[in-house]
Amino acid sequence: MSIDMAQFVDAFLEESFEGLERMETELLALDGGDPETLNTIFRCAHSIKGGAGTFGFGAISEFTHGVETLLDRMRNGEQDAAPETVNLLLRAVDILRAQLHAARDGGEADAAEVAEVRTLIEAHLGDAAPPRDPAPSDGSEEGPGDGNDDGPRGWRIHFRPYADLMRTGNDPLRMFEVLAELGRLTVHCETDRLPDSAEAFDPEDCYLAWTLELEGDATGDQIEEVFEWVEDECDLVIEPLEAAPVAPDESSAPEPGAAADTPARPETAAKGSGGSARGAESSSMRVNTGKIDALIDMVGELVITQSMLTDISEQLEEDPSQMEAQIERLRTGLAELERNTRELQESVMGIRMVPIAQVFNRFPRLVHDISGQLGKQIELTLKGEYTEIDKTVMEHLGDPLVHLVRNAVDHGIERPEARAAAGKPETGQVTLEAYHRGGNVIIEIRDDGKGMDADRILAKARDTGLVGPNQQLDRHEILQLVFEPGLSTADQVSDLSGRGVGMDVVKKNIRGLGGNVELESEPGKGSRLTIRLPLTLSIMDGQLLKVGDETFVIPLIAIVESLQTLPESVKQAFGKLPLYRLRDEYIPIIDLAALFGRAEPSPLPERALLVVAEADDQRVALRVDDLLGQQQVVIKTLETNFRKVPGTAGATILGDGQVALILDVAGIARMAAGRDTRAA
Repeated sequence: MSIDMAQFVDAFLEESFEGLERMETELLALDGGDPETLNTIFRCAHSIKGGAGTFGFGAISEFTHGVETLLDRMRNGEQDAAPETVNLLLRAVDILRAQLHAARDGGEADAAEVAEVRTLIEAHLGDAAPPRDPAPSDGSEEGPGDGNDDGPRGWRIHFRPYADLMRTGNDPLRMFEVLAELGRLTVHCETDRLPDSAEAFDPEDCYLAWTLELEGDATGDQIEEVFEWVEDECDLVIEPLEAAPVAPDESSAPEPGAAADTPARPETAAKGSGGSARGAESSSMRVNTGKIDALIDMVGELVITQSMLTDISEQLEEDPSQMEAQIERLRTGLAELERNTRELQESVMGIRMVPIAQVFNRFPRLVHDISGQLGKQIELTLKGEYTEIDKTVMEHLGDPLVHLVRNAVDHGIERPEARAAAGKPETGQVTLEAYHRGGNVIIEIRDDGKGMDADRILAKARDTGLVGPNQQLDRHEILQLVFEPGLSTADQVSDLSGRGVGMDVVKKNIRGLGGNVELESEPGKGSRLTIRLPLTLSIMDGQLLKVGDETFVIPLIAIVESLQTLPESVKQAFGKLPLYRLRDEYIPIIDLAALFGRAEPSPLPERALLVVAEADDQRVALRVDDLLGQQQVVIKTLETNFRKVPGTAGATILGDGQVALILDVAGIARMAAGRDTRAA
């Protein structure tokens, strides 16, 4: 029976990308050729090579063979883990990543770059350079009897599985069936490991070993391919049939689960690409089985509740006189339905939550490359990598974080001599941290560099007209100017970054995710950028507000408090927004009805209702007519179906079918201040 291997290609590609990330992380952490780290890197490369050969990605298998050989020499102490060797292996990881992307999307990697890195690997290997792979087999190539027509042609295979091989779903008999298709197969079974008594026999353990002789034209690569997935779970020796029998040496055999060292052989390029044209974004994700179990439990509860409500309906149809008796059951059933729906919703949202490590893991390599290019010594610390965030948010978070980390490395951390002169350690510190706070995910990028010069930023802002010549700003307001378009304090433009260049795009992208970014910096001490993001972009807890005959929703997380005004606390300045004094702080009052053109501006009544909300470190008081209930709402984008409406973050459909706009507090503040006066 033939198996359609194409169905497993997506899983192979996903696991290979994860393997490359692991290789990259371990290479960056490689300290003096640590054996365990080298073994981990080798196993990742070995798995990618084996899978690529199995699924027909010949170019990937060929390139990885050289990488694997170099890593094997490093494991055996024949090659030093020098910095230039590690950097070469990092370049090889980049090549493999490009090849995997090409295989996935139906394209091709840069052939010149592949050839360049392969040549460098061969130069490192010297005389032990791996032979180049032959062209795809057409069945005419010769077997191990080449040059000696008098001898038999074939292979002898010594296969001694570890005890738990069959527990992983592997079946030696299926392997033998595949071998039998390659030629004439003779099997000798070894039973020396069988237990002495039935009581000691475990039916799930493998106690047998085999010596197999295969006569025919099969190549060594074809033999290895049969055992590709069990090489780490057995002792395996493959030798030409002419050679004297050599049994596996159990005394030197690796522990179960460790890779067995077998002679390196050239990989045969397989036919076919096996790739499928897809977008760059991954459309799949791994989900913990515990989350799936919880989801199944919730569906079961919903079925029970639905059955209860159906029974009530049938009882009322049969005997309407039982209305009063059934009302209490109906209330109970509806309450149960509400609870089940919320728990089901939370379970479904939990499935979309993934660890932010999937973004963080790219930064050790980024910092390594940039610091080497700039001649700086930088240590990157990652914290909170397993903080979970919605997959959609995570997929759009990478580019802004790359820009901010580059800024910290390029313009935040000083050169070693400058740090030493300032009394600092020569190695600079960059920290990337994520954690939950309330309903948000907080991400901080901190460095202990030179900090930012507020006077210089203000001077640049005056030169570009962002700040008037007599306008006075405090230090915090000055630092936020780096997020304004066109402001740069860099002395010269580099191909890496410049503080201020693109920072407006960073803030725009973060706002697009429903979050905000703030900057703090102290000269000589360093800088800290704080990003606040919602846990998810699709559902939020909201407060319903009544403004005239319209209903609006404001994110619950944005509300500070609600109150009724006291006349003595209201201050009105000519031509400006009225202010409300709240505990020694004056907060601008925004009339939502007038702002959205639903009514003419009107004087503030003596006991007006205000909702104090906060965004971007700024508080505003929203004048509303009434506060309705709180509920979770599903966020729908307006731009897809209509157009962008200033001051809103989307819309939702309420239980009565009415469409309610979701307020964007930061956007409302900008509109009220005259920065965005487009009509809604």
